[in-house]
Amino acid sequence: MQSIRDHLEIILSRLANRAADEKVFTKLYAEAARAAADASEARKRAGVTLGPLDGTIVSIKDLFDVAGEATTAGSLMRKTAAPALRDAAIVGRLRQAGAVIIGKTNMTEFAFTAIGDNMHYGTPGNAVDPSRIPGGSSSGAGVSVGEGTSEISIGSDTGGSIRIPAALNGVVGFKPTARRVPLSGAFPLSGTLDSIGPLARTVSQCAAADAVMAGEVPNELAAIPLAGLRIGIPRGVLFGDTQGEVAAAFEHCLGRIGATGAHITELSIDDLIADLRTATKRGSIAAMEGAEVHADWLATGAPVAVDPHVSGPLARATLLTAPTYIRALRRRSVLAAAMDERLASVDVLALPTTPVTAPTIASLAEDAELRERTEGLLLRNTQVANQFDLCAISLPMPAMTLPAGLMLVARNGHDRRLLRIAASVEALLAS
Repeated sequence: MQSIRDHLEIILSRLANRAADEKVFTKLYAEAARAAADASEARKRAGVTLGPLDGTIVSIKDLFDVAGEATTAGSLMRKTAAPALRDAAIVGRLRQAGAVIIGKTNMTEFAFTAIGDNMHYGTPGNAVDPSRIPGGSSSGAGVSVGEGTSEISIGSDTGGSIRIPAALNGVVGFKPTARRVPLSGAFPLSGTLDSIGPLARTVSQCAAADAVMAGEVPNELAAIPLAGLRIGIPRGVLFGDTQGEVAAAFEHCLGRIGATGAHITELSIDDLIADLRTATKRGSIAAMEGAEVHADWLATGAPVAVDPHVSGPLARATLLTAPTYIRALRRRSVLAAAMDERLASVDVLALPTTPVTAPTIASLAEDAELRERTEGLLLRNTQVANQFDLCAISLPMPAMTLPAGLMLVARNGHDRRLLRIAASVEALLAS
């Protein structure tokens, strides 16, 4: 059996071979990772384990603090930021659990935009086809797990930033209920909507990483029989403009789930989505809160080296008033309560994670209108979980030419149950 150190060295040599064109990682911790791998091996020999993450090779998104270095958050502007005084809360917890942290993964600037491109650090090519977009904002995370340069990658999700790259790169991505995992030491986009979660090959790996980051004891996921489970399908606006192959794969998955004896019912949430869209028409909560995070440099009016796809929406959001923001937040909390009530009749919602597979990087670079339309489609389904304060997971759908995900969504705080249901669906789709 391959040792942890041997596995790590294979990955490091693979990354060394492409160092001149590295776009997936922005920083490697080769020596620290070797030391962590050796320590894990020594524990193993002594019959000691720190749990399921002990010796697992983990990468972290470039917005988590690591003591002694600037956190760049995908931006050139942050290269000269003051070094972090301590590790982010989740980084400390991962280290204590024996994770081997190999490096920081690339991301879209300031975690804004769903495409996955970065004009400063390059755009990581999709793990399945490098000419295609990786999805964002946790772009490097999705590619790293998809290509096998880390076993688990930790991302953040404000509108789909974990689940979109997971879906497009053919891996599992879990967005926990917001505030389940501490945000301290993570560079913010939106304090209201940000969640921290894992991308991995399997649901059980995601569950183990989630438990560690949430400060819980990781336990085996007890299987939940699918027979008798109530699965709601939110047909309507979230199913429009779906590519044929994605729609067919989704219906195939649904057929498999239905054949187990699960109760599949249609559950409309279009009215709640329309109401929230009206409440945030002048500016999204993410843009308004992001504008506050970046208020200082936005106020200078000086041209800065920030991607216009990022600086544009943030600058526009600075023009909105405090009442606009407070009203949006207040309306959201009423609608989140209404959504919670609506979802009481089902165990999970099921829908495609994204209505489309990954387009080529070139096609979006050449066509601004296509880029904008694609971004809207990529975010459309995933952002519902953030906006209504839910938890959600994306699972790869089998037998697709280009990957796309099956998303399961559950009520606020039902994270462990969602992971157990997802593990049962994963096993069914693999059979």
